[in-house]
Amino acid sequence: MNNQTVVEAGAMGRVAYARIAPNEDLVQGVEKLCLAEGFRNAFVRGALGSLVDACLGTLGGSVQQVAGPAVEIVSLAGEVRSQADGSLRASLSGVVADPQGNVFGGPFVAGSNPICTTFEVTLEEWLPGATGKSLADERASVSESQAARA
Repeated sequence: MNNQTVVEAGAMGRVAYARIAPNEDLVQGVEKLCLAEGFRNAFVRGALGSLVDACLGTLGGSVQQVAGPAVEIVSLAGEVRSQADGSLRASLSGVVADPQGNVFGGPFVAGSNPICTTFEVTLEEWLPGATGKSLADERASVSESQAARA
């Protein structure tokens, strides 16, 4: 477990509201939405929907399977960050309720949380290092700095 605290300056960018299709994985779906919108970094601001089944990580490093059908997502929080290789990685945590009303929480395991019917999510772009210039100028600056690091 990483206990490091990082404070990062930046600015909020665009907002996207999108739908993830049935049987698509929640974590991978959020990553794909960010790619489609051109977000290199983003925060989850809201979500509504259910999963076929849920798979959550535990403090001990194992996983908790929550059987459906229709495991409701009660809350969802997280972020998407660009990686050194240019890929995106979503870290999502939340609270779910199974069909009997039992409640579980933890980080969602990528590849193991298929959407049930549909899932709506609101994402807000994060522009690290932004200085308050116009949004177009900020995106150009962030793109230039990422290109310089590559």
